[in-house]
Amino acid sequence: MSTTPHSVRTTDYHAAGEPFRIVDQDLPPIPGDTVAERRATVIGAGGTATDPRPGPLDDVRRLLVREPRGHAGMYGGFVVPADDDGAHFGVLFWHKDGYSTACGHGTMALGAWAVDSGRVPAPDDGDVAVRIDVPSGRVTATVHRTAGRTTGVTFRNVPTFVTARKVHVTTSFGAVEVDLAHSGACYASVAARDLGLDTTKAALPALVRAGQEIRAALADHPATRHAGDPRLSGVYGVILYEDLPDAATGEGPRQRNVTVFADGQIDRSPCGSGTSARLALLAADGRLAPGDTLTHESVAGTVFTGRLLPGGITEVTGTAYRTGTHTFLLEPDDDLGTGFLL
Repeated sequence: MSTTPHSVRTTDYHAAGEPFRIVDQDLPPIPGDTVAERRATVIGAGGTATDPRPGPLDDVRRLLVREPRGHAGMYGGFVVPADDDGAHFGVLFWHKDGYSTACGHGTMALGAWAVDSGRVPAPDDGDVAVRIDVPSGRVTATVHRTAGRTTGVTFRNVPTFVTARKVHVTTSFGAVEVDLAHSGACYASVAARDLGLDTTKAALPALVRAGQEIRAALADHPATRHAGDPRLSGVYGVILYEDLPDAATGEGPRQRNVTVFADGQIDRSPCGSGTSARLALLAADGRLAPGDTLTHESVAGTVFTGRLLPGGITEVTGTAYRTGTHTFLLEPDDDLGTGFLL
């Protein structure tokens, strides 16, 4: 039996308060020609996005998201090769339950990391585009720089499209109407007030329960299926939103949301890909015109701003900051193994 501890090195960021743990070295081989294929490999035959099959790479994920090295709100990504020379690199996004197809806040963090680490050269003043292949397609993180520092990141997503409006869902909080949009992942949007709730911290337990019920109720709904790629089907996140007093005249709406994703995980940020979904729905409602900005707040008080471009393209801008570098160890005789979740 080896007495050498297993080690995993990470660089951690947060984007608007949501963590993102980056692993770009010491990974086991991941078969596949594209990021989407590698995600399928990691999930494994018979596994699902929120219940992957055991394997060497998933052992690393569990080590990093579970206590005592992580926590139930942890998020991160494995840096993998790009699909082709058009992107700088690819990424497999992960959370406490498994693997997602899209992650806006993670894309922002990866853009900042790529520039801060020197992986992608950048000017001291100006912008640089970091192109990243994710399971849902190719996205771009435009990193904004001033005096040699990263000051913000703009995430340009894959096309976003509305798939259903006013879908009737019955919950323990009452019946509600839900809107669905695909923005790299499928998001269900519902006004928190229709559930008798608001988007404050005190309401989080109820919001999580409502989000889980809505996600379960929509599991087989046709509008959650992605016509172009079945691997992108199924509700990933439920956005429970609340209207706030609008920003300055002509600038567009303000909303606060709690996004409940995977199996009851709460996004601490306003949710990057979820913001894309909200942009498309607000435009469909006539509340967001070209050039208008959505000011999107999180339950933690952090902010993303978003705007809709032609062709269903969305851009979401926020900040991403490094929080630490780590070498995590798993001693051979540690009875807890990869850890636990509470």
